[in-house]
Amino acid sequence: MMERADTATLLVSCRDRTGLVVALSDFIFRNGGNILDADQHSEAESGLFLMRLVWDMRGFKLDRTATHKALTELALPFELTWQLSYSDRKPRVAVFSGRTHHCLYDLLLNRQLGDLQGDIAMVISNHPETADVCSHFGVPFTLITVENGDKAKAEAKQKALLAELGIDLVVLARYMQILSPQFVSDWLGRMINIHHSFLPAFVGAKPYHQAKERGVKIIGATAHYVTSELDQGPIIDQDVCRVSHRDEVEDLVRKGRDLERQVLIRAVRLHLERRVLVSGNRTIVFS
Repeated sequence: MMERADTATLLVSCRDRTGLVVALSDFIFRNGGNILDADQHSEAESGLFLMRLVWDMRGFKLDRTATHKALTELALPFELTWQLSYSDRKPRVAVFSGRTHHCLYDLLLNRQLGDLQGDIAMVISNHPETADVCSHFGVPFTLITVENGDKAKAEAKQKALLAELGIDLVVLARYMQILSPQFVSDWLGRMINIHHSFLPAFVGAKPYHQAKERGVKIIGATAHYVTSELDQGPIIDQDVCRVSHRDEVEDLVRKGRDLERQVLIRAVRLHLERRVLVSGNRTIVFS
């Protein structure tokens, strides 16, 4: 559902207890708001309550400053963790791209079509040929390479650029560089990676060669938030397709590329639409 420019989206999580749904609904009702979408989930394992609430701001009595203050006060007795966003403010996205561009093309095409509830403000790559892709779509491009093995210097340039542009989300579109633990920590829950397998499986080099050798019957792709533990972050979206002994490595690569594009764009959309909450090392994805 495309949200209008006059809606607010609230994501909440806290220890499950009675009265929270009533309190949030009453807060919106008392201030003249109209709830457009509400979805909730209680976890038996962790005892957590998680909720996504969207309401119409037209006629809402509180401005944004007053809304933030009121929610802060409401959250105290419930020990509530919350995130509030407004649909007239598009999150700013930076894409880190490697030499392989199929995921980058798909992201930029969705931006051009207006199908992305965010603005791709910059593409950063360590390969100069990526500039041609960005030029085609009219998106700013910056080349940042690792010179003389100095990854810290390259990351410092990346961090400065992300801060300058006010970036909200980093998307790793087949960016085949391992980022430092500090960089990852700075973007925890705000950096999405696409992995060329249905995790956990076939890590390392030439995954489709490994799949062919093992005679797999399905291949897949996984989009997840990046953590310091390589390819082990909370999973946002996954998909698979069937393959057979008739498929050569080239066929697996082609089918894998299709899956990677589809899974990554779905994950990015879910994040930008504020539909994802992280609980431990897994995600709650509201449909």
